[in-house]
Formats: sequence, structure tokens, C-alpha cells
Amino acid sequence: MANQSPDRRRVLEMLAKAAVASQFPGFSRWVFAAEHQHNPDKPIQPKPADYQPQFFNPAEYRTIEVLTEMIIPTDESPGAKEAGVAEFIDFMAAHGDEDLVPMRAGLRLLDAKSRFLDLQPAEQEELLKSLADKKGAPEGQAFFKLIRRYTVMGYYTGRVGLEELSYPGLEFYSQSPECPHKDDPEHRHLPPARI
Repeated sequence: MANQSPDRRRVLEMLAKAAVASQFPGFSRWVFAAEHQHNPDKPIQPKPADYQPQFFNPAEYRTIEVLTEMIIPTDESPGAKEAGVAEFIDFMAAHGDEDLVPMRAGLRLLDAKSRFLDLQPAEQEELLKSLADKKGAPEGQAFFKLIRRYTVMGYYTGRVGLEELSYPGLEFYSQSPECPHKDDPEHRHLPPARI
């Protein structure tokens, strides 16, 4: 198919997964940016105070929260924890995302090296760097790539991440905005804007 590089297919797959996940009412923080209510007669359900993990046990879930926050930390903007990325990862694993099957083995690998949650933040960072290192064990590298990919997916398909990108789809327009690059030669064939 034209213009269907593996990267583009991957992005479309991620957006489809996020759209499916957005219908789950149990998220306390993760919110898909394109969410909408299907039945206007039905009142909006309040979000639960705490997310209840569906796939990972509490210690594994807490480790995922720490890891995702290390990958996209809170600084002047919200990080992975505020965005609810761990909720997204747990939900995807619980609902048959086969890409996430190796996640548990990676979490066990972390704890086999040392009890990850008992380490100081600097020690946690050093351990994560050792997993990501190209000279390290292949299973550690695979786990790091997996957690990083799903952290980025959860963050940038959620409202927090898309707000960080100033995604125009989150804006409400009373009329369609004008093309920002009207001098582009590719656009000369377009009719002038109607006001």
C-alpha cells in the first residue's frame, strides 16, 4: 500500500488501540484525547478515585508507575504519572495486547537484579540504564524498548500528551482555521478560503 511504511502502520495501530481503551470507565487518570460520549441521554460517569490494576499485581503496577515516570518525568509539564500511563499499560495488557506479554518477564528481571522498588531513585536510574545499554543482555534491552514504547504511546495518545504537543484537534473552532502555510506551491491549486 502506498504511504504505508511500518512506522505509519504502527502509529495507526497505536491510535486504534488508544481509541478502544478510551471506552473503559475504570481509568482514574488516563484520558484519550478524542474521547466522546456515545449516549447523550446517559450521564457522564465520574472517574474512580484510584485505578484498580487488572493484569499486573500491585507491586508490578507500582514498578510500572515508577518506570514510566522515569521515562517521561514531571518537570514544568505533567509526566507519565499524571497522565495515567501505567493505567493505560495495565489496561492494554489485560485486554489481550500480545506485545505486552514479555512485560512481566522484564519486571521479574528487574527484581532479580535487585528489588527495584526498594532502591533509591539514583540506583533505579542506574539499573534502568544498564538494561537499556546495547552491551547488556538482549532481554533487558527488549524490556526497556517495550516499556519505553508503551510509555510514549500512553502519554501521547492521552489528553496530557496531546496538550503538550499543542494538538489542534483539541481546540474548538467556530469556523475552520486558515491553512498556516498558504504560500506552499503544493497548495496553489486550492480555491481561496471562504469567509
